[in-house]
Amino acid sequence: MNKLIITCAPVGAETMKADHPGHPYGPEEIAIASIEAVKAGASIIHLHVREDDGTPSQSPTKFAEAIRHIKEEVDCIIQISTGGAVTATEDERLLPVTELIPPPEMATLTMGTVNFGDEVFLNPPALIRRFIGEFSRRGIRPELEIFETGHLEAALRLIRKGELVGPQHFDFVLGVPGAMAGTPANLMHLVSLLPEGHTWSVAGIGAAELTLGTVAVALGGHVRVGFEDNIYFRKGELAESNAQLVGRIARIGRELERPPATAAEARKVLGLPLRKPPRLTPNK
Repeated sequence: MNKLIITCAPVGAETMKADHPGHPYGPEEIAIASIEAVKAGASIIHLHVREDDGTPSQSPTKFAEAIRHIKEEVDCIIQISTGGAVTATEDERLLPVTELIPPPEMATLTMGTVNFGDEVFLNPPALIRRFIGEFSRRGIRPELEIFETGHLEAALRLIRKGELVGPQHFDFVLGVPGAMAGTPANLMHLVSLLPEGHTWSVAGIGAAELTLGTVAVALGGHVRVGFEDNIYFRKGELAESNAQLVGRIARIGRELERPPATAAEARKVLGLPLRKPPRLTPNK
């Protein structure tokens, strides 16, 4: 059975409590939201952190604290965001990769520059190659973030050249203002370009989350949900929690004979070590 890997992104870098009063900020709040999401069916937590006042952060100490709380309660794959906020520097974005000991199991790697609302999310080729090197040295499994077709072509070019080795896991992030729209046609186009042997998920932004998630389940892909991408359960109705969004896609998966994968099952699909990683702490 092709079980469904559900990723939950409980917090990003943009949404604030003014947008949703239940949005988590500090490490303990983020951990609680993550634990609830895992219990609802998520096997991967895509992790950003914030300062206690909600300021986006790449602090290794904040990451380590959130991860410690999560790992005390549930087993899941922690996937560190190296995107951070669009204002973060290259060095800041790499901090949780280079400073957490042991390193995280997974981390995101955006495969190109993209307009992001009124700002620009810079990912030039030199940055991408630097990130690949840092991941490789630490045995971190990348998730290749694809915001538009050119990003996928860039990733496939690096695979052909041997700079990215082995089967890769792609995340199609669709619906960001300024990037590729969150439509089923666009998702199906990207999937059609993906060679066999790789795995993929979709993160539909805003109203695209439910539609694209359902399409992905039907196509045999995997799904990301959570407050980073969407804070609404339906139009005009705020979601109660990240867990509510996870629970809905888990139910859809079960209806289509694709129940949620456990963390151990997700590790097997993604080629990660089949063991529970030890607790993470910053090395300084």
